[in-house]
Amino acid sequence: MYYAYAKIGDEKLSDIKALEAEIGRPLIAVEPIALKPAEIDPPALTRVQALEKKLGVTLVAVEPK
Repeated sequence: MYYAYAKIGDEKLSDIKALEAEIGRPLIAVEPIALKPAEIDPPALTRVQALEKKLGVTLVAVEPK
């Protein structure tokens, strides 16, 4: 399962900030998203891995909707 930052309104944001203050830790709101990972050929995988290393992030190839 994959997650993205949740789209939240001002009221929910206020609730989150209040809880952050109470527990002394930042919170990140995420929600599940429907993605189908794509299979890619070895040369493409090598290029993706090189870009991941360069950027310091994880990239996931997905099937278009």
